[in-house]
Amino acid sequence: MLNNLDHTLSRQLKVLILLFLMSLLFFSYLKNLFSMQIINGEQYRSQSQKISSQVTVLVPQRGEIYDRNSNLPMVINNDSFAVEVTPGEIPKDRYDTVMMKLAGFLGISKTDIDKKIPENSRRSFATYQIKSNVSFSVISNIAENKNDLPGVSWASKPVRNYLHTGSLSHIIGYVGDINQDEITVLYNQGYTKNSIVGKTGIEKQYDALLQGTPGRQLSTVDVRGRVISDTPEIEEPKMGNKLVLTIDSTIQKLVEEALGNRVGASVVLKPATGEILAMVSYPFYDSNLFSSDDAGAEYSKLINDPSKPLINRAVQLSYPPASTFKIIMSTAMLQENVYSPVSKIECKGVMIYGGRRFHCHVHEPGHGWLDMKNAMAQSCDVYYWTIGRDYLGIEKIASYAREFGLGKSSQIDLPNQVAGLVPTAEWKEKKYHERWLGGDTMSCSIGQGYMEATPLQLANMIAMVSNEGIIYKPHILKEVRDSVTNDLIEEIQPTILTESTIDNSVWKQVQEALRYTVTDGTPQYPMHNKIVQIACKTGTAEVEPYSNANRKDDQSWHSWLVAYAPYDAPPEDRICVATIVEACNKWEWWAPYCTNIIIQGIFANQTCEEATKELGFEYLAQTRSRQE
Repeated sequence: MLNNLDHTLSRQLKVLILLFLMSLLFFSYLKNLFSMQIINGEQYRSQSQKISSQVTVLVPQRGEIYDRNSNLPMVINNDSFAVEVTPGEIPKDRYDTVMMKLAGFLGISKTDIDKKIPENSRRSFATYQIKSNVSFSVISNIAENKNDLPGVSWASKPVRNYLHTGSLSHIIGYVGDINQDEITVLYNQGYTKNSIVGKTGIEKQYDALLQGTPGRQLSTVDVRGRVISDTPEIEEPKMGNKLVLTIDSTIQKLVEEALGNRVGASVVLKPATGEILAMVSYPFYDSNLFSSDDAGAEYSKLINDPSKPLINRAVQLSYPPASTFKIIMSTAMLQENVYSPVSKIECKGVMIYGGRRFHCHVHEPGHGWLDMKNAMAQSCDVYYWTIGRDYLGIEKIASYAREFGLGKSSQIDLPNQVAGLVPTAEWKEKKYHERWLGGDTMSCSIGQGYMEATPLQLANMIAMVSNEGIIYKPHILKEVRDSVTNDLIEEIQPTILTESTIDNSVWKQVQEALRYTVTDGTPQYPMHNKIVQIACKTGTAEVEPYSNANRKDDQSWHSWLVAYAPYDAPPEDRICVATIVEACNKWEWWAPYCTNIIIQGIFANQTCEEATKELGFEYLAQTRSRQE
């Protein structure tokens, strides 16, 4: 019986011990729970919210752009603001009211704002940019009504200010908001949905240099993206690099005024370096339009304009080079030694071939017997038809054209340039499924038919003659400098684009022929110049009749002139000019006059008006004014 009692007591003791331990554990948990929720509750709640860090990108100012003398800014930044919305900070029942009020301040519709903020993100604490390029006065109005605009904020976002517009628009280009295609490509390079990027010109070509280094604002946020830190860490952004261009603003203005309101283009370059001193394409546009409130509407007007003002005709359009191509023909003839330059060919004003009559349009009665120098000076088609068809052939013609840089990229530091066209028999067979004919060779021999080149390519062509066999890669960027210290980061060095193996004696003969063209050829009057000796070649390219708003009459000729000067100076002291005036203008053979005004202005240090008067061309300008 004692044994049973002992056994019972033992069981009870174990139960009591177990109950004691369970009670101890329960009170321990209860104590900790009380401590967590009551004593230290706020601390743990705060820690539970601190689950991530939010990085806000601070956009840097774009680098400024200067002309070659580095003392005249072409592009700067103006103070402006971007308005942003954090939808999670707006009471749900006030969202539509707040957005309507904000739309009124910004001069946009609520629908425009709704497009920026997806409906499923309206309780998010992410920040959405609603509008950029907002003036200080608008920001002041928003600030005065801040109590009625919860969730609305603003940040500094400078806007581009193009100080010199006009013809510089095609060179410098413009900027705009990044689009989805661009951000897909550039996302890994640090670009964001709020980035501003270059769209055309230098702004696009050197966007990475101009962008600068973004700063960062590091904030602690909760699970909903709400900022919960009072003192964020800030890393300041660094402004983009300063770009110094090869463009001389004085020469650019001179060329722009010399070309006037004629549809066409003109390029001035230094043949010994490839530096572009001026590049004008008319018509042009105002780059500042793309920062205006009506940017979309302005772009639509420009894109639909039949005169194509958005196109840089110097590098983005190709034309038949016409008689300027006779420079290449003469070079090929001399180098290949297929016909003596002193032997003569008779021009009767017409050549009959394949049942067709080919007329020498420059002098219909015929030039008579001509050697190479006089054929160049008189721009005789019959002479070069004969040389091309009977002595060179299309394959050799094409080979020399490519050696002069035609039919391939000029590799200038501008986007969207075209390569032109150097046709061959193989090309025609592939393109049109037709056999190459002797008449095709004749057309190409005078720069007509399928042959096409850009004004820049023809500037390179004449530069090759000036340099006696070398074309330097054309470029518009001269230097890259630090935007704060102005320290030189990079200086662009001359780079050979093409180096010919043509004999030096050939270049001397071609140079002499080009000088003789000025003294004794067709452009004697428009190219006379007392200040500097010029070597040049004209061209009149026959084209299909124009039918646009700029058309003045039934004339269908482009006017060309390529030149270098001074003829008697070394290449490093020369400039090269290529000018085209399209057939849609009133026919006045303006390219030679325009080019001479440019050369006179540069070497006599004169304005366009002064150079025009000095050359005796003011009556042409007056006649033009009366016609308009």
